[in-house]
Amino acid sequence: MGQGILYFQGESYFCSLNSVPLKVYSSVDDFPGLPNAVVTIGTFDGVHTGHMKIIHRLNEVARETGGETVVLTFFPHPRMVLQPDDSDLKLITTMEERKSLLQKNGIHHLIIQPFSKEFSRISATEFVRDVLLSKMGMKTLVIGYDHHFGRNREGSYKELEEMASIYGFRLEEISKQVIDEVAVSSTKIRKALQVGDVEAANKLLGHEFTLHGEVIKGDKIGTSLGFPTANIRIQESYKLIPDDGIYAVLVEVDKVIHKGMLYLGTRPTVDGKKHTSEVNILDFNKDIYGKSITVYLKTRIRGDMHFENLEQLKEKMKEDLRNATKLLS
Repeated sequence: MGQGILYFQGESYFCSLNSVPLKVYSSVDDFPGLPNAVVTIGTFDGVHTGHMKIIHRLNEVARETGGETVVLTFFPHPRMVLQPDDSDLKLITTMEERKSLLQKNGIHHLIIQPFSKEFSRISATEFVRDVLLSKMGMKTLVIGYDHHFGRNREGSYKELEEMASIYGFRLEEISKQVIDEVAVSSTKIRKALQVGDVEAANKLLGHEFTLHGEVIKGDKIGTSLGFPTANIRIQESYKLIPDDGIYAVLVEVDKVIHKGMLYLGTRPTVDGKKHTSEVNILDFNKDIYGKSITVYLKTRIRGDMHFENLEQLKEKMKEDLRNATKLLS
């Protein structure tokens, strides 16, 4: 798993192991421009199966035309800038996770354009003419279904068709991707995660939802119960954390995959105050304080619960362990 990413295409999962050195730019102004840029635009939160269809076509066109692939994305997320009072938006992937997923799927260049109110006021025509064509050297634009861009989202596929004719670039639109008759979207994936349905989220993503962070010292309550845990500090406040509960997971430590059991919650039996993310790595006994680990969520075992005492909690955790072991076998 440390060397490839599972993605969904049709009825099967495939593993892409071909990785290219991804070049990352902090703005369009930092991008040197290309003679034949094959471009797509979007936030790409989750890099889900719908995004993968765009990326797959982007790679195809680049091979056909001898071009290089470019993903133009934005940070912060436009909603965070244009709707600052909406503090509920959490993102499926951090920017580092998006970089990793895009690199593993063959993208050559990633431009992370700072999104601001000033940038949002650029008209659709100015964006295409001055940014995509003049600065980036775009020859082909591949966009997702019903994509809108520019000031007040005024740019639509119809306007792009007209501009493609005027400025002489190739334009392709990817049709809506549907899995089990449910249209794929980052919003649907977020809703699934918010109720703990990681299996549904993973199916829409085409890969496991992950949590990534540094292992920090905890109060060792898990150790006292016979279930030592690695407490994970997730630095990005905008990262979506699934609903509280116990999850069967895989844990990547130093590029080695281990089975594990993840707890998300406030530990209501102990104190019920601070929210924690902690993972019990099965058959593992190493000091990993200060290390970065990645947790791949497979399925939810149960929701968070309050117990009358620690002994009841311990017995339930033994049952959780049996369930996790069975689910991961």
